[in-house]
Parts: sequence; structure tokens; C-alpha cells
Amino acid sequence: MKNAPTRLLILLAIVLSQPQFLTSQNAPNEYHETMGMAPIPVNPAHRRTSPPHRIFGTNFFATQVNVDANGNNIIGDAANEPSIALDPTNPMRMAIGWRQFDTIASDFRQAGHGFTIDGGQTWTFPGVIDPGIFRSDPVLDSDDEGRFYYNSLTLGAGYSTNVYRSTGDGTWDNGPYAFGGDKQWMVIDKTGGEGNGNIYSNWNSSFSICPPGNFTRSTDGGGTYEACTEIPLLPYWGNLDVGPEGEVYAVGDGATFTKSTNAQNAGETPSWTGTTADIGGYLQGFNSAGPNPSGLLGQTWVGSDHSGGPNHGNIYVLASVVPNDGSDVLNVHFIRSLDGGLTWSSPIRVNDDTGNNWQWFGTMSVAPNGRIDAVWLDTRDHPGTFLSSLYYSYSEDGGLTWSPNERLSEAFDPHVGWPIQQKMGDYFHMVSDNEGAHLAWAATFNGEEDVYYGRIVTQPSQTVSAAQTMGALLPCYPNPVKGTTTIPFQLNEAADVTLAVRHQTGQLAKVLIEKIHFQAGSHAVTFDGTDGQSNRLPAGLYYYEMQVDGQSPISGKMVLLR
Repeated sequence: MKNAPTRLLILLAIVLSQPQFLTSQNAPNEYHETMGMAPIPVNPAHRRTSPPHRIFGTNFFATQVNVDANGNNIIGDAANEPSIALDPTNPMRMAIGWRQFDTIASDFRQAGHGFTIDGGQTWTFPGVIDPGIFRSDPVLDSDDEGRFYYNSLTLGAGYSTNVYRSTGDGTWDNGPYAFGGDKQWMVIDKTGGEGNGNIYSNWNSSFSICPPGNFTRSTDGGGTYEACTEIPLLPYWGNLDVGPEGEVYAVGDGATFTKSTNAQNAGETPSWTGTTADIGGYLQGFNSAGPNPSGLLGQTWVGSDHSGGPNHGNIYVLASVVPNDGSDVLNVHFIRSLDGGLTWSSPIRVNDDTGNNWQWFGTMSVAPNGRIDAVWLDTRDHPGTFLSSLYYSYSEDGGLTWSPNERLSEAFDPHVGWPIQQKMGDYFHMVSDNEGAHLAWAATFNGEEDVYYGRIVTQPSQTVSAAQTMGALLPCYPNPVKGTTTIPFQLNEAADVTLAVRHQTGQLAKVLIEKIHFQAGSHAVTFDGTDGQSNRLPAGLYYYEMQVDGQSPISGKMVLLR
């Protein structure tokens, strides 16, 4: 029989491992990360594997990231709460971090990480940072030179973080101490201005290593982090963003918005102004009746327009919220500010379904050209259940209007593969470029929680040209393209058609048809991914364009895989 101290330790571990539920919209202090169970050793030689899950859609490609050395799914582990970083000097290089559970028999998690050097087609999972050390809540970003940073929460005498630095080859430094708390966020200034390279981080002040402080920064490339200071209004469950002039924005539940214009200035103590905007609802979490019982159903996202166009400087906020009017169980709401955060628009609902469905894990990012991307998990295809599919919408007019919602994935059951914790983490993460978005997300297609990389290729709205009045160029399928793809088009009247494929730079890659006469109606051309000499074209983004009777061309986008 175990002695009393041993029994007490076992009882304490059991208590700490149980989910804690948030029962009201104003109770942020009722839940936080807990280190419940001890790690259970797993012998890699005894791991079983299965084929990885992949998705090949018209405008969407997804592949599993937490795979073994042969690219196979690892049976019996779990991975969730992913974050992604891109190398701005080389878009083929990316890194994703996540909470890694080596076995679902324990809730003990570590800092999982993977990287790609081929634009997300294949991923390498070299292991975890600090093996055997409790780590959670990964947040990744990159600087303008292409170095990746991994902010990781741990629990010792209190909640604290380390920020690891990597060159993208799967190795990381020792992770300088960065103060912190639960839940922490991080963003890096890439504006080229006074604060370029500064690293900013904030967290929930209620679970801080240095209460009431909830903010730190590094002005030396992550070598050291300044002592904690306080952001007023104490935003929690929301991320950070850097504005086009180096301003720092922080948001939290209820669209609490704060802004600092001098955080970019090394040597000055950051000062903040803030307001509480109305996003038309509040975050929901730790609800035993929901699709993510012991986790949040999404966090609050802030982004800004750096395009130099008509919406330059706009600030945007998006979140999955319980509507204040009780009209739905959970919607994706969006608001915007045109005056630096002083005033905010009325809430706009991004999801266009009817009925009472769960739109959870709403996630937003803003492309360099100003396009706003949003994804979320959605139960509309299986009402009355928690079966969820990934959905996408975008706006090209500063958030005033949104594209029809597009279903990107088949449905999965979020209630399987739980690693003791009854949740899939608390968030996804997305980074946009001018062609689309790069998404780090989690799903249970293999019957367990796994992390995925997703590439969304946006089909932008096109101005009507003479060619379009004579016909239409339709999206190719499949897209991304691994073997061959079909490019359909329609003609309103008989005409001569030229159809070609071009590199992202505009250079001609292949002419598919040249001034061939077609009758009115529907037609299609097949593209096999090769150039004019039957050589396989390099992987990457390509344009396919059609000219009708020599008029201005109309085009679409495709992603070519190896």
C-alpha cells in the first residue's frame, strides 16, 4: 500500500488534470494551463504508423505535418494548437510549432515543431524542443531576414516563456527567457521602420510571471527581453499585430483594443491607449456542451492593412463569438476601424449559413495587397452534431463585403483522439500572401488529433473585359496540381481561343492551345505540369490565362506540386 505522501501526490495530479469550465463571459481567471500527468515514455521503435491524410481541392491543398521520417502518420500520439511562420526571403521555407502529446494516455505536452523547404509539400518532424520538459501554447513568427522564432510556455515556480530562434533547418538555440504567462502571444516588426526586428509579447495578466505586468519586448533580436510592463485594459485571449507605421496593437475578449505608438522606440517605456469596441458578442470557452469542451472556441484576431492602397492603415478584428442577441450559438464576427482604433464599425457576420450552427476557431490574416482572409470550423453540413468542416471566406474591399463561404475540407469529429484533455487546443494560425493563405490547423481525419499545413489559393474577383463578355475561364481542377489538371472555359459565341500557362513572374511556361477556333459552349483543356519540351515544371504558383479573339486575357491561379 502506498504511503500517505505518495497518495496525496497522485490525487493532486488527478485533480490538476481535470478540465476546468468557464461558465460566464466575464470569468477569464477560471481556466489556465495545468501540468497534470507525468510523461509516459514512448519507444519510437514500437510506434505504429498509417498513411498520412492529404486534401486536394480546387483551391485548397492540405497535408499532415506531425509525421514520421517516412512521412507517415504516427498512431497513438496527438498534436494540436499549431502556429506557423514563413520566411519572407524564401516562401518555400516555413516552420510550424504545436503542442505534442507523445501518447494520448497522458496530457503531458511538449514543444513539437516541423519544417518544410519545398513550399509545404513535404514536412520534417525532427522531434520536440527540450525533450521531457512541459511546454505548451506555441506561437511562431519570423523576422525580415528569415529567422524563425518559437515562443513556448512552461510551468515551474510560475508561468513563463522562452523564445527559441532557428535558421529553419530544424535546430533551435537555447531559448532566452522571455517572462510571460498564460496565454501568451508574440509578433515581430517587419515594417522596415524604427522598430524593425523588435519582438513583442503579451499574455493574460492573471497568470503572469510578473503580475500585474502582461507585456515585454526585445529590441536586440531576441537576445534579451525587457522587464514586464502593463497594457491597460488587460487584454486576454487575443493576439498582437504591428501596423504599417510600426504601431503595436493588442486585442482581447470583447474586442478590447489597445495601441502603442512608441513601443517601437528602444529606450522608451511603451505607453498605450485603449478602448472596448463592440464586436457583437463574446468569446466562448470551456463549455462541456460544445465542440471543444475544455478549450476555447477561438481567440480574438487583429490585423492591419499595409497595402498602400485605399484601405491602407485600416485595423481589423475578427473572432468566433456568441452573438449578444442570442440569434445563434456561435458566429464569426468582424469589425474595422478607419481612424487608428478610435472608433469601430458595426459588427459584420462573415459566415453566410442559415440555422443554429457552430462556427468556431475563427482565424484571420491580412495579405500584403490588403485582402482579408478568414477561416473557421463549421458544423453547418451536419446540423445537430459537432462534425466540423474547414470553411473560408475573403474580402477585397476592406471587410465591407465577403466572398461566398467555401467549404475546404470534409467533416471530422473533434471529439475523438483527445489526449486526456477534452479539446483540440484553443486556436489555429494563418499567414496570408498576395496569392492566398498559409494555414496551420488541426483535425481528426485519422481518428486522432493531428496538425496540418493548408494552402489556400484565392480566386480574386475580376473586372469585366471584352474577353469575359464573350466567355468565361473557370477554376481548374484539381488545384493544387500533382499530376494533371483540367482547365474549363465557356464561350458565349464562336471564337478563336489561346490558352497558356505562365510563371509567377509572368514568363511564359507553356502554350496549351493557340488561336484554335471553338464553337459556343463549354470546353476544357488538360495541363500535365510540363513545359513545351515535356520537362516537369518546378513546383510553385502559376497563372493560366485565356485570350478570346485577341482581346485582353483573363486568368486564374494554380499551385503546381512535384
